[in-house]
Amino acid sequence: MWTTESLWFDIAIVSMIYAFGNIFFGHFEEQTPKLRRAGKYILTLIAICTISVYLGRSIAMAVLVLFFFPFAYVHLYYLPRKKGINGWTGEPKSRYYEFRNWNKDIFNENAAP
Repeated sequence: MWTTESLWFDIAIVSMIYAFGNIFFGHFEEQTPKLRRAGKYILTLIAICTISVYLGRSIAMAVLVLFFFPFAYVHLYYLPRKKGINGWTGEPKSRYYEFRNWNKDIFNENAAP
């Protein structure tokens, strides 16, 4: 009954990555529409399962590992050096919100709640 030779294993791996990401880093996506966040998960799940079926699990897991490199580039180089935003904490928040093109009215004390 329990086997890692099933697509459910791939689904579990992708789901655990997204669960971990949402638990620990979800506050960086606070103004991202829920539909977009769910769509990103579904698209990643479909891509990894498709790769796993047609090219094998090793290739699918390698693709997941390769997703780390753009993440590392953006957070360790681009945000701190090019935009002046801490890649780990997202501070200063006003610059982060500007970078994401989000509404910055939450930083205005005179804005209505």
